[in-house]
Amino acid sequence: MLRILRNSIFGLVFISTLFSAAPPASAAGYPDRPVHWIIGFSAGGPVDIVARIMAQWLSDRLGQQFIVENRTGSGGNIAAAAAISSPADGYTLLFVAPNNAISTSLYKKLPFDFLRDTVPVASIMQLTNMLVVANAFPAKTVQEFIDYCKANPGKISFASSGNGTSVHMSAELFKVMTKCDMVHVPYRGSAIAFPDIISNKVQLIFDNLPSALEQAKGGNVRALGVTSPQRWPIVPDVPAIAETVPGFESIGFYGISAPKGTPPEVVEILNKAVGEALKDPKLVARLAETGGIPKPMTPAEFGKLVADETEKWKKVVEYAGVSVD
Repeated sequence: MLRILRNSIFGLVFISTLFSAAPPASAAGYPDRPVHWIIGFSAGGPVDIVARIMAQWLSDRLGQQFIVENRTGSGGNIAAAAAISSPADGYTLLFVAPNNAISTSLYKKLPFDFLRDTVPVASIMQLTNMLVVANAFPAKTVQEFIDYCKANPGKISFASSGNGTSVHMSAELFKVMTKCDMVHVPYRGSAIAFPDIISNKVQLIFDNLPSALEQAKGGNVRALGVTSPQRWPIVPDVPAIAETVPGFESIGFYGISAPKGTPPEVVEILNKAVGEALKDPKLVARLAETGGIPKPMTPAEFGKLVADETEKWKKVVEYAGVSVD
């Protein structure tokens, strides 16, 4: 039933576009009306916070409102489908995150090909995830965690912010590399998962740094490691998981894409504006508060990053044998 509903939603999005699509608009005077920026995650979460920080800056700089639209569901694929099926005129954009690279292989029946059907616009920042566990969980280090997992196969549950998110796949990569047997419990956002983690109903999560760090600082959970290959500058006292599991790496990336066919001139305007934003000390400071490090890129560089991440996670999905459909 869920599969039928999901396919129906995707179908309606694409069918409606057949009647509303228009030829790409000229880039002259862009933007001359509000721009809609679709994100696949709930309001108040890490992605939403970063999107709204950047949207406000772009609104102020470009003179038109950048409106953040939250369209949750299906690991961000509802949002991607909506953006991809919109007119390629630069007035509908998509917030890109690791889930877009992961979904390509995790979901077997998507009605779109992300790399084929979008054009990269700009990179915003990169960030790490953090492994946090319930305070009642006995492990105090990554090695103790691995040892406990192996002594209790199938008895440990990990939460995620949804199927196909970096939060989910960081744990799957950890399972592959450590041979730990853990049970996945997906939620519609990590904020919803934390009450169950705090109560030890679910034992852990590889959450985005901002929300994980907030919970750890509040004493609600215990931080064991970050998923970046080295320690993250913002939390230097938290070890990298790679210090215990050599080669482990799961870096998040945030950026912007647009429907295929969006005029190159529009892409250039947006890329330049984002690049200028990432030089603004006030905006950079606000991104640092979310745990991110600014990473400006050309559209081509950002496109290569997304393609490389897509290939990387395809291998993890295939090796782990995970699938949503």
